[in-house]
Amino acid sequence: MGVKIYNSLSRQLEDFVPLSADRVSIYSCGPTVYDYIHMGNARTALVTDIIRRYLVYKGYNVKLVQNLTDIDDKIINRATELGVSAKQLAHENGEAFFEDSQRLGIIQPADVHPKATEHIPEMITLIEDLIAKGAAYVVDGSVYYRVNCFAEYGKLSRRKPEDLLAGARVEIDERKEDARDFDMWKAAKPGEPFWESPWGKGRPGWHIECSAMAMKHLGETIDIHAGGQDLQFPHHENEIAQSEMVTGVQFARYWVHVAFLKIDGRRMGKSEQNFILLRDALDNYPTEVIRHFLISAQYRHPLDYTPESLKKSEGALKRLNNCIDTLHRYSSEATAVPAHTDMSEAEAVFATAIDRMKREFEAGMNADFNTARALGAIFTLVGAVNQFLMNEAHPTGVAAALIASAHNALTTTSTLLGIYNPSEVVQGELAEQSNALVALLLEVREDARQRKDWTTSDKIRDRLKALNINIQDTRQGTTWKFLKRT
Repeated sequence: MGVKIYNSLSRQLEDFVPLSADRVSIYSCGPTVYDYIHMGNARTALVTDIIRRYLVYKGYNVKLVQNLTDIDDKIINRATELGVSAKQLAHENGEAFFEDSQRLGIIQPADVHPKATEHIPEMITLIEDLIAKGAAYVVDGSVYYRVNCFAEYGKLSRRKPEDLLAGARVEIDERKEDARDFDMWKAAKPGEPFWESPWGKGRPGWHIECSAMAMKHLGETIDIHAGGQDLQFPHHENEIAQSEMVTGVQFARYWVHVAFLKIDGRRMGKSEQNFILLRDALDNYPTEVIRHFLISAQYRHPLDYTPESLKKSEGALKRLNNCIDTLHRYSSEATAVPAHTDMSEAEAVFATAIDRMKREFEAGMNADFNTARALGAIFTLVGAVNQFLMNEAHPTGVAAALIASAHNALTTTSTLLGIYNPSEVVQGELAEQSNALVALLLEVREDARQRKDWTTSDKIRDRLKALNINIQDTRQGTTWKFLKRT
């Protein structure tokens, strides 16, 4: 069975047929880096991670491009508030985004993380092409797109012309020919960052960035364009209008939009002042718990953030880890069993449960990446394992072979979803010993610092950094943190 994707453009579940037989191109709208990302942003990033993981599992060669908007009104305003440059603020928050993503278990970054400020020439070229086609016009150093020149404008959001301004991020500007027209280039205001252009000093508008970066890194037509539900209009609608007006071909074949994460019944967002930063959540819960919660509902369904939901995910993962640990202890006894070997009734039921889990997991993921259904398959097998082991205190022969098969099925599928990390399962005594060794080294380093033996102090710091252990000296003492390896 092949993968089916709900395409926001057609409003239908469609068979996924990429342009290339074995290569898939994905463009995912990344964050505007004026602050740390919150849990709602994290859901969209995680869904993209899951889609890529599963398509790779299915045998596709995936190229993922995820942009960073590093110049924007929000960035400029926030930088002014903090008394720093927009460039510095964007850089620091961009690095924080990568750190938070890694902590979320997105251990493989996108193949390309293009930044808006590094693609100004491509944007200028695209704008020039649109002006030449009569689809854009210049007013006092700013450039606007003529919405009425694109007959299919609104085809993604299904909005009527008179409704197109409702709820949109549209600036009021009396210089526009039509209130729906949107800016592609903004004339520089005093004190703002700017770049030289044929129309004078200025900076790009929000929508032109993604069109330019997507086409540069993935071509004129991409397979999957992903983003949050809030980006469908006007951002993605405008991307389509710009791109297809220039190229004359379809910009993206499948549009994937992730539903809102809610808190207290309202959409989580900084504008609502009701958000939970991802890094704060990760300070309180393991990565796998956060991931399990965020994929506990199919991505097109809204998800409510509550402490109870996270506790529920925490409990579910304890059951999963206990089950896998038990299977691991028994699976070492597994031996090859001839195909003609008879099974007991309990063994036959267990074998059927393992096969059903594998089929149901793929059926769920094939059905528009339905992670809720896939998780259901995993935990149904966990229940079957526990039932089987109640009557198999010392499994050997066929039973041991089945246990090894169940262990492989559970680790493969849960690792694919990122809710089980074998490298982090070893805890307890080993973790305590590791922490004690780091503490001992920090004591030795502090003694060296007291003696002003900076050579030894720096050597310990550098050796720890090489082991991905970052230390920080503060007035309250030295703190350390282990960072996951890429």
